[in-house]
Amino acid sequence: MTESSRPHKAGAFDIRLIIALLLGVYGVVLTVLGIAFTSEADKVKAAGVNINLWAGIGLLVVTAVFVLWTVIRPLVVPPSTETAAAEAGE
Repeated sequence: MTESSRPHKAGAFDIRLIIALLLGVYGVVLTVLGIAFTSEADKVKAAGVNINLWAGIGLLVVTAVFVLWTVIRPLVVPPSTETAAAEAGE
């Protein structure tokens, strides 16, 4: 097997990491809003729950699950069919 035909990991281009990044950014924003910028009037509207804080924490947990999933089961990119055909002498 040559270096170019060896399977490799998708790395930063794995869609799970891109989704985790987006969810993580929203999670951090909502967590900060929930901690620092939620008034008592906002809590009354949400039945006494600091919904921004809990939604932000939930998004951060989902982000951690996506990153853990990516680390435990990395996406392996198979060698291209053109490379395999060229090596077979076709």
